[in-house]
Amino acid sequence: MKERPILMSAPMVRALLDGTKTQTRRAVKLPVEYDAAWCGGWKIVHKLVTQTVEMFNRLHGAPLGTNVAICPYGQPGDRLWIREAFALSVVDPDGGPPDDDPENYDVIYRATDTPGGEWTDGEGNTIAAPWKPSIHMPRWASRILLEITSVRVERLQDISEADAVAEGIAACDGLGTVEAILDLAKRMGDCTEPVLTYATLWESINGVGSWNKNPFCWVIEFKRVAP
Repeated sequence: MKERPILMSAPMVRALLDGTKTQTRRAVKLPVEYDAAWCGGWKIVHKLVTQTVEMFNRLHGAPLGTNVAICPYGQPGDRLWIREAFALSVVDPDGGPPDDDPENYDVIYRATDTPGGEWTDGEGNTIAAPWKPSIHMPRWASRILLEITSVRVERLQDISEADAVAEGIAACDGLGTVEAILDLAKRMGDCTEPVLTYATLWESINGVGSWNKNPFCWVIEFKRVAP
């Protein structure tokens, strides 16, 4: 079993804590010379020669000659610890900013807590500690641990209504402007409300027009281990 970090936005953190998010989609990323011509299971087809594919796969742990892309987030049984926006609150009796001892910190999470952290210098002055981006969260500060139950590959737009709900869209109130949502709905055509809501979430993270690109995605299902 391996543990890996994964980033989550504030709405998705709240969905995890509420128990309404049990899967996540992440775009499959390949080197520029690779072509995801077929991704119905695990196969990734190289534009040039099989030998290069085999070398790529061997470097990433796949058996020789299998033409397999390895999910960078892990396999069933592996665990994911959540990185989210945070701040640190601590009173340092010796003055100065917090040291590197995790036991001296109170971690404040932007998804559920307000305001940001603070620390007190040696003269009794309270100094605000800024929110830190999720990418900078250390392992010891993470509060959510997930266990992967399944991994598959599918096109983004193949998401079902049930899977859209399992992505935690109930926590996505207020995503995007009315104009942006209407524009996306027009581009998508006929779709259910959960899928439209998920598409709005996807574009809020990956940019306007990213839904229409319809990339292959890692579909990672999981259960919460902690808290």
